[in-house]
Amino acid sequence: MTKFLLIYFYIFVLILSAQTLSVDECIEEALKNHPDIKKLSLGVAQSGSLVDVAKADYLPQLNVGAQYNPHNTFVMPQNGQFKTITDDNWQVDAQLNQKIYDFSKTTFSVKAYEKNQNIAALSLEDAKALLIHNVKNIYNTALFQTKALEVRKKDLQTKEELYKQAQALVREGLKTEADATTILSALYNAEDALGIAKADLRKALSTLSFYIGKKVDLDTTLVDNATSQTTQDKEPLQEEAVAKNFALKSSKEEIERENLIYSAAKAGNYGSIDAVASYTHQNSINEYDTSMVGIGIKIPIYSGGRIAAQAEQARISKEMAKESYNAKKLLLQEEIEGLVIDLQRYEHTLKAKEALIESSRATKEIVEARYKEGLSTYIEILDATSTNLYAELGLLEAKFSINKIINRLEYLTGETK
Repeated sequence: MTKFLLIYFYIFVLILSAQTLSVDECIEEALKNHPDIKKLSLGVAQSGSLVDVAKADYLPQLNVGAQYNPHNTFVMPQNGQFKTITDDNWQVDAQLNQKIYDFSKTTFSVKAYEKNQNIAALSLEDAKALLIHNVKNIYNTALFQTKALEVRKKDLQTKEELYKQAQALVREGLKTEADATTILSALYNAEDALGIAKADLRKALSTLSFYIGKKVDLDTTLVDNATSQTTQDKEPLQEEAVAKNFALKSSKEEIERENLIYSAAKAGNYGSIDAVASYTHQNSINEYDTSMVGIGIKIPIYSGGRIAAQAEQARISKEMAKESYNAKKLLLQEEIEGLVIDLQRYEHTLKAKEALIESSRATKEIVEARYKEGLSTYIEILDATSTNLYAELGLLEAKFSINKIINRLEYLTGETK
């Protein structure tokens, strides 16, 4: 009695220690640990500092300088002749410059950098959405391989029982040795397929481990999050994707940024008006102070065509950004339409696979019963077993494909859940 209690206690401990992992937990860990997300988060902070750099042009610019020359030769006229004096000299100076008006060049530049910050933030959100999409697909792959492994185990168990039956029938003279040998070959193939399924599962769990930053054991229980949703209307999805897709949002921001850069480049043709003030204290033979306060105007008369070329370059970049947006939008609409068509097709695939499983299971039971009585051949029973096996695997593959399409649609429409 004590031995049985210890066995039950050991089984209970194993059940409690078995790890259960949901897709939401995987997503949370991946977003927390993946280096791409950390890198892009730093990029957002970096783009914010660049906005501060651009805004500095609004503020006064104060520079202080000092110079000391321990050996300097001065030439001075004295009685119609020039006399040289060697002495040290030094000076300190301060300059203050405040931009008054530059035809909104600084304003356009600041807004362009703000657009860069928005683009960086959208790139981060897009990376998060793509990471979620990848984690879901890897998780579903592992879940599919787990279920496929169970199907393979059942198939192996069935072939083991068939082989035992075949050996018994051979001993009774109802079957030939060829029957048992053929079923034994099918048994070896089932063992090989089971080994491949285990390897595929380990690969999927290993990839999932890399994404979430911690090891996922082979005995981990994965929570099934399969969906039966197959019917989708492409028009609302396309409209939602155009409005919410992070890549398209980023492309729109790029168009606005290039337009601002173009406006800033054009404003460079008009120069700027600055308030200027300076103070200098000079000590060289004589000691004196100089100061100046005034307004300066800088107008670029000729720059060798540099300003015009920069403006043209900015204009071309603006047009390229527009065409880039149109191309991304076209590809997005095309992909969504194809995904919706595939999703609608899988609605019929699911019904066909479910019907095939039901019929193949019934056929398999009948053929197995007839085989025990010596009324069916080993070819019939292996065909029935294979049909049932591939029907079950086909149903799993169809459900996995549906989940994969749903995940892709969620990513394209800007979902981050």
